[in-house]
Order: sequence, then C-alpha cells, then structure tokens
Amino acid sequence: MALESGQTRSAPEDWRRNSRGRELRERIVKVVLTACAYLSILTTFGIVFVLLFETIGFFRQVSIFEFLTSTEWAPPSGDFGILPLVYGTLMATMIAVIVALPLGLLSAIYLSEYASRGLRRYLKPALEILAGVPTVVYGYFALTFITPFLGNNVIPGIESFNALSAGLIMGVMIIPTVASVSEDAIFAVPRSLREGAYALGATKRETATKIVVPAALSGIVAAVILGVSRAIGETMIVTIAMGAQANWGGSPTESMQAMTAYIVQVVGGETPRGSVTYQSIFAVGSALFVMTLILNLVSYWFVRRFREIY
Repeated sequence: MALESGQTRSAPEDWRRNSRGRELRERIVKVVLTACAYLSILTTFGIVFVLLFETIGFFRQVSIFEFLTSTEWAPPSGDFGILPLVYGTLMATMIAVIVALPLGLLSAIYLSEYASRGLRRYLKPALEILAGVPTVVYGYFALTFITPFLGNNVIPGIESFNALSAGLIMGVMIIPTVASVSEDAIFAVPRSLREGAYALGATKRETATKIVVPAALSGIVAAVILGVSRAIGETMIVTIAMGAQANWGGSPTESMQAMTAYIVQVVGGETPRGSVTYQSIFAVGSALFVMTLILNLVSYWFVRRFREIY
C-alpha cells in the first residue's frame, strides 16, 4: 500500500497494527466491564456492612430476644418488638398476592396461548405500563378511591387507613411482574409439547392447564416470588394508605404499619442521629433484608430443583 512519503508497508505490518489496536480496545472494554461488575458487588457489601454495623449498635441497647418476640412496638416508650411491623407487612403482602397471582397468571396464559401474535404485541406492553406508574400515585389512589369505595359499598366502618386497600392496590402494582415473567416462562415451553397434547386429543384449555403450565412451573414460581419480594419492599403505598399504627393481630380493615413505612416515618422526622430510635431503622432494615434474601434463596432453589430442560 502506497504511503504519502512514497514508502510502502507490507500487508502483515498493517494486519499486526490493526490487531494491536483491536487488542487494546478489547482490553479497555474488559477493564471497564470488570470495574462495573465489581462496583456492583462492592456496593452490595457496603450496604450490608452499614446495616450490620448500625444493627449491632442497636442490639447493644435492646435485647435481640425482645426484638424478635415482643408484640409491642412503641419506640418512644422503649418497646421494640418487631412482630407488629412484620405482621402488617405480611398482611398487605398476602392480600397483594391473592390479587396478583390469579390475575397475573391468567393474563400470562391468555397472552401466550390464546392471543394472536398481533394482539399480543400490543397487549403485553399495555399491561407492563402498570409497572411504570409511580407508587405514590397508587398510594393516593388507594387512599382517595379504594378506601371510600369499600367503606360506602362493601365494608361499612372501614378505617381511613387500612391494610386491605393497600394490599389490593399493591396487588395491582405487581400484576405486570407476575404476568410478564410468567408469560416468558410459558412462551418458552417447546411447541412440540403442545402439538403432542393436541395429537392425543387434548383441548386448548387442557393443553394450557395440564401440559404447558406444569412445564413452566419453575418460571411461574420465580415470577410469584419476585412479585412477593417487590410487595414486601414497597414503601410509598403502605406509607400513604396503610397508616402508622403498629397493630399486632388486627383486622385488614384496621390501620397497621409496615416495616418500610416505619423507616420512612423515622427518616422523615426529627429523630437524633445515633439514638436508639434512629438505630432501630437499621435493625428493621436488616430484618427486611433477611426476609427478601430468604425469598430469593427459595426461588433460586426451586428453579434449580424443578426446572425442565428441553
């Protein structure tokens, strides 16, 4: 190849030069990607370290046995039993699952097995729009519409702040998570299983419920657990619509307080930094972290144990 100086460079020299340039670019990209991966891991370790450090300081002043077994949660009085907060969190989460599981799963079956390709292309993005609605909007919708509607038409005497309204609207919020992940798992089931069922005389309903759904069970369970994890960690809905009263053993129509709502209450107040009340939010956060970690471990185990490979 002719150069401006009149000299020539052989093809092997050009190839080696280009090869060195590609190797340098690949090395830079590898370093950047590796740094991003390690940054994510270090961020997780940093969060865990801060939680543990502050939680240990909390348990130096409050008995861990009292924290885990007491049914009284009143920080101004020195009562730090987390069970009422756990009860409120699980109550709202259970209501959300009761709403989201059937609606999300049936939506996934329809999108995968019954909807045409053109209709599916529009319905699935429309369903996932629900995931983009700000949770504060869901919270005010529950407070200003769901609760008055229930009080006027279904449950007279329901309290203004209650777990039922918060759980119902949380269920609507996690429907896209359950439906989308379940639909992906169902859609991934090989076509040959469906055709085999049809060849044996099965109807479309029998094929969907007795062949396809059992084959995609691990993915469906993972979708449900993912939705439950999001419901447990939800903050704004339970803060706005559920109330701030730590109520142990109460009815869903009564005011309760979730773990995340308590954290928001303390952070948004004037609690002195370093006080036992301030450190209690880290203890509650650690308990919440352990709960979601257990759910993720169960999901991981279930997927590995019952996953079907075709």
